[in-house]
Formats: sequence, structure tokens, C-alpha cells
Amino acid sequence: MSKVIAVLGAGTGLGVSVARRFGREGFRVALVARRRERLDALVEQLAADGIEAAGFTADLSRPADVPALIARIRERFGRIDVIEYGPVSTELSLTPAAQTDAALLEKGLPVFLLTPVEVVRAVLPEWTDRGDGAFLLTTGATAVHPMPGLSGLAPLGAAARNYLYSLHGELADAGIYAGTLSVGAGIARSELYTRLTQTESTQSADAAKPAPEFPVADPDDLAEQYWDMYTKRDRIEQLHPRP
Repeated sequence: MSKVIAVLGAGTGLGVSVARRFGREGFRVALVARRRERLDALVEQLAADGIEAAGFTADLSRPADVPALIARIRERFGRIDVIEYGPVSTELSLTPAAQTDAALLEKGLPVFLLTPVEVVRAVLPEWTDRGDGAFLLTTGATAVHPMPGLSGLAPLGAAARNYLYSLHGELADAGIYAGTLSVGAGIARSELYTRLTQTESTQSADAAKPAPEFPVADPDDLAEQYWDMYTKRDRIEQLHPRP
């Protein structure tokens, strides 16, 4: 039976690129997102590339729903071998630490910390029995290198990164890999990047001057890095752009 990757927080940027990269290697793909119309469009794209995929609607801000979600994926595919967890909220932005409050962190806590922990708990028995599995966590570079003015949800990413490092240390000898890709750039073709660039363009037009430049990452390049991390398993963390 061919392997299965579950992409949690699947979108038009990194999510579909990861699905396509692993799909080229024979993986079947489970896509998880909130909106059915997005999932159907992504499944159709992958099918055009000859990749078997199915979409599963879920609200990743509800960690208690994770066991049922994992069960639905197993029912459809029979197994789960790799999980890439990388939801991005278009509603919650980075803010200065001086303006960050408990309400903001509490709103992001389930998606960016509690749910990934529950996802690992749900798949760990299967991976332990098989002696193989991989959990890939996408975070922002501010989780690794704090920056003034860009705090907000970054402390949650730092906490998730701490958890992942400990997880890798505990499970690597059992054949289970945990790795994180920390991205310090906008991800081209993603919903968030598209929204930000449209906003910048509008502001630029209003101000009659060019929008400010900021790094942009090709999601296909990031997916290639994930494939390299998964196959080599020689590092816990990859930064992009590399320092």
C-alpha cells in the first residue's frame, strides 16, 4: 500500500506544493482545510497531475476534534505516514510585543500549539507500531529569531518549536522524524501573500509610490526542502532564507 501524507492547513501556497512534491514520489494525499470549495479545487489540481488526493474539512482551532479527523483520514486511506502542519491565519497578524495581549495569544493558542500536539498524539501509536513516521511543522522565522515589532503570535511558534525539538529527541531512535521549516518570507501564491500584496498595491497607489519590498519564497522550493529533510533526516530545523 502506497504511503500517505496529510497536509493540515492546505492552501494554494506551500500546502499544495508539498502535496505535489510528495505525490510525485507515489504518496497519496489527504488535504485538510476549513473550506470545501478550496479543497475541491486543490484535489482537482492534484488529480490533473496524476496524484490521488482527497479533501477533509476541519477547523484546526478545535484540538478536541483531532482524533475524529485522523480517523476520517485513516478510513479513507488506511494509513498516515507523514503529516505537514502549516495553517496560516489571515486574521491574526504579527504585532509589536508591547501591543500583544493575552487575548491575542489565547486566540492563536489552539491552532499554533495545542492542535499540533494533539495531532502527534493521534498518529503516534500507528507510527510507533510501524517504526516509521514523520511530522513536519511549518513556522515563521520569528519563532527562531525574535524581532522587534514582529511579536504577536511568534511566542506560540517558539513554544511549538520547543515541543518539536523535544519530540525529535525522544522519537528519532524509534524511526520517527520530527522536523521544522521556519520561513522568513512571504510564500508566493498563498492566500495570505496574495492578500498582503493586494493591500500593499492599494496603499502604494494611494500614496503614489512603490510598495515596500520584502522577501518572497517559492512554495515549490520550500516543498523541495521538506522532501530533502524527510528523506535525509539529518537535521531538525531548516531556515529559509538560510542565514
